[in-house]
Amino acid sequence: MAEEKTPKAEKPAKAQKPAAEGAAAKEPKKAAKPAEKAAAKDKPAKAEGEAKAKPAAAPASADGDYVPRMRKHYDEVVREALTKQFGYKNALEVPTIEKIVLNMGVGESVNDSKKAAAAAADLGLIAGQKPVVTRARKAISTFKLRENMPIGAKVTLRKTRMYEFLDRLITVALPRVRDFRGLNPKSFDGRGNYALGIKEHIVFPEIDYDKAESILGMDVIVCTTAKTDEEARALLKAFNFPFRQ
Repeated sequence: MAEEKTPKAEKPAKAQKPAAEGAAAKEPKKAAKPAEKAAAKDKPAKAEGEAKAKPAAAPASADGDYVPRMRKHYDEVVREALTKQFGYKNALEVPTIEKIVLNMGVGESVNDSKKAAAAAADLGLIAGQKPVVTRARKAISTFKLRENMPIGAKVTLRKTRMYEFLDRLITVALPRVRDFRGLNPKSFDGRGNYALGIKEHIVFPEIDYDKAESILGMDVIVCTTAKTDEEARALLKAFNFPFRQ
């Protein structure tokens, strides 16, 4: 009877060891599966993020390579010509066009405020940039003008849009002015800035004559870094401004 009990006691002890080892071996496998699934989910997300980022970088480089025609003309022709004419010793002394301000006044908006909004829309088409609606600072009863009433629009152009507008002004708009005899060469302010007036804004090709509600005038102010009117006049002549002789 004693000999039969000993093998029975050894058998369960041997059977428990592999059960404990098997449970311990199964636990890391179960823990490893969620980590592998999370890594597999992250890979396609990263691949999608890289794919979305690549096309966004392409147009930025393409836009950076664009240089307006008038800007190239200044770098290649105008700067060298002004340096020879005035004997500049430093390249930073050569005057440049800093900005162009377009202003449109609408006196008829006193009776109809919608005309100021229409003028701002037309000015936005001409400039390629959203204008600012100008408002009255104080009330004037003689002109039926109330404070903060919209009376016009203005916009300031710089860099690329400035050169593009300058190109359209010289090559397209001014030649379309009726009975055009040239620009006044004396319309400088003594500090290198030039102002000119256009009686009909429909000379710009962006404005459709049939859709325009009314014909409006506008002021164009060219601000330069020139210190004298003589330098500013030479700068604008180099840009082919058609001055009267």
